Amino acid sequence: MSDGTTKAKRKRVNVRRPDVMEKVQAEVERHYRSPIVEKLRDRGGELTIGNTTLRLAEQFGFCYGVERAIDLAYASRRVFTENRIFLIGEIIHNPEVNRQLVDMGIVSLPWQEMNEQYDELTADDVAIVPAFGAPLAFMDKLEERGCIIVDTTCGDVMKVWRRVRDYAKNGVTSIIHGKAGHEETRATASRAMGTDGKGHYLIILTLEDTDFVCDYIAGKGDRAEFLARFADAHSEGFDPDLHLREVGVANQTTMLKSETEEIQKRIRDALEARDGTNANFKVFDTICGATQERQDALFDLLRKPMDLLLVVGGYNSSNTSHLVEIGEKELPTFFIRDAECLESLETIAHFDLERSSEVESAYPGQLLEGRPATIGVTAGASCPANLIEATILRAFELRGISREMIEAA
Repeated sequence: MSDGTTKAKRKRVNVRRPDVMEKVQAEVERHYRSPIVEKLRDRGGELTIGNTTLRLAEQFGFCYGVERAIDLAYASRRVFTENRIFLIGEIIHNPEVNRQLVDMGIVSLPWQEMNEQYDELTADDVAIVPAFGAPLAFMDKLEERGCIIVDTTCGDVMKVWRRVRDYAKNGVTSIIHGKAGHEETRATASRAMGTDGKGHYLIILTLEDTDFVCDYIAGKGDRAEFLARFADAHSEGFDPDLHLREVGVANQTTMLKSETEEIQKRIRDALEARDGTNANFKVFDTICGATQERQDALFDLLRKPMDLLLVVGGYNSSNTSHLVEIGEKELPTFFIRDAECLESLETIAHFDLERSSEVESAYPGQLLEGRPATIGVTAGASCPANLIEATILRAFELRGISREMIEAA
């Protein structure tokens, strides 16, 4: 066994062996598959029983990148039966999925900063990198310790990394639309420093942040105020007077597409107004396909009349929260973790985006048994089908409709 004091060559192990993956697929299906959701999808996503109609968005739930990450984590446990297995943070943002990994004996390491646990890793340990990726400093530490690394980083995330590395190589500052404290954005920011560590980035979240940056580009801002506002959201040594001359926009892949596009437009217009050309502006679409598909599917669903919308997913899921934002503009929308949030005919526990906490609210009157009701359901890309099924069953149950009645329909 290596004591990990010297940097070892990264161990490459193929955990996607046919014999392993056959067992993994069976296990994953047992944990997360839903025959009811599959049948509902086959019949166009709509089911009416009595005076209750449930409509399911055309695209919802697990995307390919999430499925791949879960498969690799499950496979790691089957391949490395005797090794300690660690995971940087959470594999995805869903409590049910992460609980299953804990039950397998996979230990979560802190992702916000490295602690002594990383120094105690050895060459016999397996380290899983989550779907969001990890900052370069974490990857360097794993290689330094000689760990066996199973990297589940989503391919769409890596496309963004290639883009920001290219920006850095050409002296272009990356403006990243994302949440500064999100795992993916932190991983992307580390790549925006470039291979020589001399690149720069600025992270912005809102249109208000964007307008503040655009005002500075136009020569209207105060340098000290700028640096204070983005104190935890820029590269070391970032100077807005130097590093906003030429910029390239990228984004956390799970952001709201329409907002990202508006941010791109405002920054491009500001640079063009300053320079008389848009030559100093670079942009490439880096919203992931699954995020875009789920947002588009929800817009389509909202064209049909409904009384309320249930959005199912982990409360810390970025792509799920943006589905909630879309729904809230049109009708009563409830962001629920799982079916247990649907407590009764009178009360629903749900995550309030503005308060950043779970609250309890009274149901809209349309849910009361006996009144006609149309309920919409969608879910984020990290939500398994079994949780969507449980939500559908519970919504019907509150209307006096049993599972047997649903299956018979």
